[in-house]
Amino acid sequence: MHPQYLEGGFGNPAADAAHAFRSVMEALARPGTIHAIEGARPPAPLSPAAGAVLLTLCDGTTPLYLAGGADCEAVRSWVAFHTCAPLVGPGECMFALGDWAALTPLSAYSHGSADYPDRSATLIVETPVLANEGPVLTGPGIRDTARLSLPETDAFQSNGAHFPLGLDFLFTCDARIAGLPRSTRVHAPTETKEVA
Repeated sequence: MHPQYLEGGFGNPAADAAHAFRSVMEALARPGTIHAIEGARPPAPLSPAAGAVLLTLCDGTTPLYLAGGADCEAVRSWVAFHTCAPLVGPGECMFALGDWAALTPLSAYSHGSADYPDRSATLIVETPVLANEGPVLTGPGIRDTARLSLPETDAFQSNGAHFPLGLDFLFTCDARIAGLPRSTRVHAPTETKEVA
């Protein structure tokens, strides 16, 4: 294994993982809010935020799917050394990582079942921009409304319509993260008047 794959983990594993875990939980509990998540230096093309999420949520019991450009030797080796997460296909994963184009269609992932709605995948979506603009969000954890720069609207509306089944999403950009749980309702920006 190349020495560079041994680097880039949390410098202070206990404290860094605790801070990163809190950022992930805050992002999912308060959809549309953007949080700093730091401490990881993964190989390209992963962002520091995506690396921190993997270090925090993945271990040898959490199957991971790497999509598109994320599925490269550098990332595979880094994930293997730092998390031991088994790499699997989209239908078998607990977590999936890639950009939006590589991760779609969403039908490829487990959406849970009536008996086990928690057995669904969480998608870690690498985005070039993460901002409080674009589609309008409503639902648990949101006072009135919020906005988030989602890659599209229709797929998230369809996902939310199947609640309590469905996928959860974490959006990563540089050293920032935002969450979109399946309980969140997504409205096109033109629907703002009806939502408000």
